Amino acid sequence: MYISSMRNPCYVENNAITLLQNGEEYFPQLKAAIDGSQIEIHLEVYILESDTIGKKIIEALKNAVQRGVSVHLLLDGFGSQNLSQTEIENMLQSGIKLLIFRPEFIFSMPRRHRLRRMHRKIAIIDAQIAFVGGINIIDDQHNPEGLTPRFDYAVAIKGPLLEQIYKAVKHLWKVVAWAHLKKRWTHPPILTPSNKSCGNQKAAFVIRDNWRHRHDIEHAYLNAIHHARTEIIIANAYFLPGRKFSNALKNAAQRGVQVVLLLQGKIEYRLQYHATQALYENLLQAGIKIYEYNRSYLHAKVAVIDQFWATVGSSNIDPFSLLLAREANILIEDHQFANELRTSLKIAITQESLCIASTDKSFLSWRRIIVNWLSFYIVRIIQGILGYDWYDNVR
Repeated sequence: MYISSMRNPCYVENNAITLLQNGEEYFPQLKAAIDGSQIEIHLEVYILESDTIGKKIIEALKNAVQRGVSVHLLLDGFGSQNLSQTEIENMLQSGIKLLIFRPEFIFSMPRRHRLRRMHRKIAIIDAQIAFVGGINIIDDQHNPEGLTPRFDYAVAIKGPLLEQIYKAVKHLWKVVAWAHLKKRWTHPPILTPSNKSCGNQKAAFVIRDNWRHRHDIEHAYLNAIHHARTEIIIANAYFLPGRKFSNALKNAAQRGVQVVLLLQGKIEYRLQYHATQALYENLLQAGIKIYEYNRSYLHAKVAVIDQFWATVGSSNIDPFSLLLAREANILIEDHQFANELRTSLKIAITQESLCIASTDKSFLSWRRIIVNWLSFYIVRIIQGILGYDWYDNVR
């Protein structure tokens, strides 16, 4: 079975997919799956912190090794750069096979390839259960600002879709292992995911990389938006779409589809935040509704269309995710799942967010306009320097 390509999406029937909101639902299930593992664990994550949550997961991985489980841990060199060399060595000595995707060094030059990060968040245990989403392994229950945890999602998956996920995870591990001269770490076990029916949900697994799947996630969104008839709800932490994506949303709104965007309200990265705001007026004029999530940091990368199609994953709608990073999303075609996610998003929109209107005085102030467009063009210039054609027509 091939990994989905949007030219021929590989949807699979008979899956059981469970929506998990925030770390408080995700981490207990992830740890339980690790604790119950018998043969093999693959865990890919952008950020692994050595905090309360990180230590629990690391300890669970070490215990799995002691039971004879083959544990593979793939971290991003930039996202997990706070993890000390001592902590890394400790995991290696415990028997965890640990690889760093594009390690960062003190004197690393600012080259194009440094922005090609491993942003995926995937775990697959014994080829029997997988987790895919946007949640890093980090304890944000206790943060210095006293905020609630980041608003985010993941899914737990059982069923025939595991074959696609397992193949993709094994492939990336093999690529990185060979690059680190760790060929012996690519040896078996090679498991065969079960094809037995576990539920009634139809889903596909889509990735973004720089080879065969450069635009799969973006095309998945565009295809779903193009076919939308009643409603589009997108919640995205870093929203800076290109011309095609923006036009698709505006065209949907003009043909009567209710288009709702739930975006970051609290500033985590100022450049991205203000660059996104530069697009607000144009989107609002097209009839698109924009809300900013203010209860905490928004980290979700999800969408629901027509209460039927949904996606949950790691991919933001910005040039870094859609053009550079390795990402992974699940596409689900199922009314029950879509309505569960929609209900969760609606609560966040109505109870925890601020509606942005074109008459908002602070939004229209000259100072804000200058800062927003300056930020936008800085991001655009960076992309141009790197040689990526991203947003060739703002208006």
